[in-house]
Amino acid sequence: MKISWSECLCLILLHLQQTTVSTLERFEVLGPADPVVAVAGEDVVLPCYLKPSISAMDLHVEWFRVQIDNPIVHLYRDHEDRNENQLPSYRGRTSLFPEELKKGNTSLKLCDVRGSDDGPYKCFVESQEWQDDSWINLHIKAVGTQPLISIEGYKEGGISLVCESKGWFPQPQVVWMDSEGHSLPAGHTETHTDSMGLFTVRRRVIVQETETNRFTCRVQQQQINEMKETITDIPGEMFHRAHPWKVTFAVIFSLSAVGITGCAVLIHRFVKLRKKRAQLKEQYGELQEQHGDLMKRDGELQEQHELITRQLTVENMCRRAELLKAQRYAVDVTLDPDTANPWLILSEDRKQVRHGVIWQDLPDNPERFKYQSVLGKEGFSSGRRYWEVQVGDKTYWRLGVASESINRKGYFALNPSSGLWALSLTGNEYLAFTDPSVLLPLSVKPRKVGVYVDYEEGQVSFYSVEDKSHIYTFTGYKFTEKLYPYFWLGSRNSAPLIISPVSDTD
Repeated sequence: MKISWSECLCLILLHLQQTTVSTLERFEVLGPADPVVAVAGEDVVLPCYLKPSISAMDLHVEWFRVQIDNPIVHLYRDHEDRNENQLPSYRGRTSLFPEELKKGNTSLKLCDVRGSDDGPYKCFVESQEWQDDSWINLHIKAVGTQPLISIEGYKEGGISLVCESKGWFPQPQVVWMDSEGHSLPAGHTETHTDSMGLFTVRRRVIVQETETNRFTCRVQQQQINEMKETITDIPGEMFHRAHPWKVTFAVIFSLSAVGITGCAVLIHRFVKLRKKRAQLKEQYGELQEQHGDLMKRDGELQEQHELITRQLTVENMCRRAELLKAQRYAVDVTLDPDTANPWLILSEDRKQVRHGVIWQDLPDNPERFKYQSVLGKEGFSSGRRYWEVQVGDKTYWRLGVASESINRKGYFALNPSSGLWALSLTGNEYLAFTDPSVLLPLSVKPRKVGVYVDYEEGQVSFYSVEDKSHIYTFTGYKFTEKLYPYFWLGSRNSAPLIISPVSDTD
């Protein structure tokens, strides 16, 4: 069959067009190499742009905080801002640049920055067949007020001074110094944060009389190279009130020079000192009694500590027994490919799932998740179920159960109100997705997690299989629809989640 030159030219142009489209579907998301520094109370732009400079008008652009539950800072999708699930602290303070989106500029403007804005951000851009992201670190800078020094009174034979300064970020150091610039031993630094996330610092010191009675409070923040200090001079007469014995000695010395005529005054002073000594002795007795009470209280606290330790030991034994009991309800769980996000790759036996590097061309059926999630094939609406998942050294994962009606085509709140009962590892923080989420201070990192569900009791429990320890339990829920095993994989670690056979069922 002969092909005319015009038909051949059309085929070549069509091929070039497809090649260009395919090339433009792949892009890099780039941000600044150095941290962005912003002054509290002002506006800042977090730079982010695409390479090549293709239009982002039809793309999904998301800004979010790293390692924060429900971390959305700003979301652009379907040609408009969609900030229904935005972090409350960012409401009304974020915006993109609509005209710049056409040039591939996905930078974020953040208004009225505050101390709580400090930290890492991620600029995430996604098309139908490609995604990439970039990290941007934002450092907030705020220089506080001139330190204010005030006198609190007499204490421990000296004068108690307090120094306070407000409106700092990051948190500064407070140093007390004498007239020669030597540091003075002082109490711990008290810190508070205001509505803008800025620090108020306060520190006390007890000073003794010196040759100059000059003292300095210095507030310094080395990270932003800022320092403020205030100097105070205290009259020497004020220290005499802190040492009554000095006044007594001066009176006795003066009377000795007067002679015998001053004996009556001296005797009167001596009697007053005797009375003062008796009062001090009485106060000493009261202090001894208080010390005895404190020692008794300390003994009671030690007994309570031992009791709590024993209770925790018994509770841990009970939890181990609970795990053995849960393992009796082990079921065979396999992954459902019809629900898997196209970025996820399932093994042939459907026991493993990992995050791939290429978007798979899969049908967009109603069951399939838009984001990196997949469900188990076997759902249930009664009885008890148990399965185990090997997480290994992965640093980003979520495990648990999801209701049949959970939103599979968009974002959903990470808590039971959306139909999700799950445990999460984000970086080095373990969370239980309650409302609000609960931080779990685990001393041992689980490498294999057991999941137990009692449908009738409304209970979902998680266990660390290796040491047979209990991690967390959702209780008191009333399940009304079918539940499915739930798996989520972050894109930062390609290691798989593996559904393991349950061996310890005796």
